[in-house]
Amino acid sequence: MLSGGASIDASFTALPYRRLAEAALARAQDFKVTHADFRFERVRHQGIRVRDGSLQGAGDSEDLGFAVRVILNGAWGFAAGMVLTRESAVQVTETAVRVAQVAARMTTEPVALADEPVYADAEWVSGYQVDPFAVPLSEKVELLAGWSGDLLGEPAVAHSSVFVQQVIENKFYTDLAGTTTTQQRVRVEPVVEVYGADAASGRFDSMRTIAPPVARGWEYLTGGAHDWGSELAALPTLLAEKLAAPSVEPGSYDLVIHPSNLWLTIHESIGHATELDRALGYEANYAGTSFATYDQLGTLEYGSPIMHVTGDRTVDHGLATVGYDDEGVSAQSWDIIRDGVLVGYQLDRAMAHTWGADLNGGRSNGCAFADSPGHIPIQRMANVSLQPAREADPSTEDLISQVEHGIYIVGDKSWSIDMQRYNFQFTGQRFYRIQNGRLVQPLRDVAYQATTTDFWGSMEMVGGAQTWELGGAFNCGKAQPGQVASVSHGCPSALFRDVRVLNTAAEAGH
Repeated sequence: MLSGGASIDASFTALPYRRLAEAALARAQDFKVTHADFRFERVRHQGIRVRDGSLQGAGDSEDLGFAVRVILNGAWGFAAGMVLTRESAVQVTETAVRVAQVAARMTTEPVALADEPVYADAEWVSGYQVDPFAVPLSEKVELLAGWSGDLLGEPAVAHSSVFVQQVIENKFYTDLAGTTTTQQRVRVEPVVEVYGADAASGRFDSMRTIAPPVARGWEYLTGGAHDWGSELAALPTLLAEKLAAPSVEPGSYDLVIHPSNLWLTIHESIGHATELDRALGYEANYAGTSFATYDQLGTLEYGSPIMHVTGDRTVDHGLATVGYDDEGVSAQSWDIIRDGVLVGYQLDRAMAHTWGADLNGGRSNGCAFADSPGHIPIQRMANVSLQPAREADPSTEDLISQVEHGIYIVGDKSWSIDMQRYNFQFTGQRFYRIQNGRLVQPLRDVAYQATTTDFWGSMEMVGGAQTWELGGAFNCGKAQPGQVASVSHGCPSALFRDVRVLNTAAEAGH
C-alpha cells in the first residue's frame, strides 16, 4: 500500500536489511523466543539557517542501523548495531537474548503482546510531492535568503531569520509472525522570524510565522499548500503592532484561541496525559505521569460536553501519521475523549494485551515508535486532535462575536505544565483585545493559566471544519534515555469562558 505518489527510495531498498533480518530472526528462533522482531532504519536530516539575507549554516546528518527485540521467559531483550553483515546481525540478536535472560530474573509481570493481523510485504509512503533532499542546496538557500532579505528591508525589522528542517525517514520491520513492512516518511519545518525594537519604550521583541511543520515535501515552501507570500508580508506590521501594543491587565477573560496556539495546549494537557504508560505510572522519568489515571476511564469529565478528541495515525500530512507502527500494527483512528468524558488512551501491544479489552477491542492502536535504530520502541503520541463542530459550521469571527470582554490568541510561544499534566500556563505570538464582539486593539504580555479540567470544561463553542488546522512539532520528548518524535494536533478555533490571564512582564519580576 502506498499513500502518496512517491515510491520508496531506491538507495534504501538497495541496503541489505532483508538478509540481516533473515539471519537475526533465524538465530532468535534457536533460543525458543516467544517473539522476535527486526527493525532497520535510515533517518536523514538537513537543516538550513539564514539570517539577514545570508546563509549562516547548513548541515546534513544520517542515522543508519538496525535493532532486534525479543521476548524470552516473559522478559524483553533489546540490542542494536550498525555493521551491516549477517555476522553482526547474529551477534546483536544474541546480545538481545542475553539481555532478556538477565531481565527475566527481575520481571514480575511477564510480557505478552496483543494479537495483530499479519501484513506481508506491505509498503507505505507519506503524502508528499517533492523530496526535499532532491532539491539542490543552492536553490533552497536562494529561496530562504530572498525571504529573509526582503523582510530585512522593512522599517520595523532590525533582523530576520529563516530556519528549515527537513527529514526523510525509512523503516523496514519484520517479525516471526510474518509481518514485513517498508515505509518512507518525509517532513519539513520552516520557521521565519523577524526582530525589532521600539525606541520610545526600549522594548525588543520578535514575531514568528504560524505555518506549522507538516509531513509534506519541498512543495510546502513553493506550492499552494500555504500562502507564504501573505504571511511573510504581514510579519513587519504584526511586529510593529506588538512593539507598540499596551500590556494586558491581568484578570478573568473569555478567550478565543486560534488553532496555531491551541494545538500546543492539546499536546501538553491531553496528548501526554492520555499516554497509557503515564496514566499507569510506568513513565515518570521525563515530564512525569498523568492525572488522568486508568481508574477514571469512562467517568472523568475532562471537559465540556462539546469536547471530542481523537487519536489518529492516519490523518493526511500528520507528523505522527504512518502506515504501521514499530510493532507492525496498522495505523488507526480512535476516540480519546467523547462528549467531554475520557474514553480511551494511546497504547502499544504489550499494554493492549493487559488493558486493551476496554480500550480497543484488545488490540494496540499503533502507538509504538523509536526515534532511531539505537532506541527501543516506546509508547508514543499519535496525532491527538480536537474535532470541529458537528452540526453547525461557525467561523472564528462567529466565535469572536459571542465575546463582550475577552482576548483573541494566535500562535504559540512558551508554555509550562506540571508533572501530572494538570496545572498549566501558555503564552502566544499575537493577542487582540475583544470588546462587544469585535477585535479592537493588539495586546502584549499575555499568558493564560488554568487546570486541565477547568480549562477544557470552560470550552463553550468550537469552530466548524473551515477553522480546523493541523499544528505540531518536531521535538516531542519522552523517556530515559530521551527520545524525540514528531507529532501533529488538529483543532478548530475555540471559545473558552472566564479563564485567568496573567501579565507576563509583571510576573517576571516576582
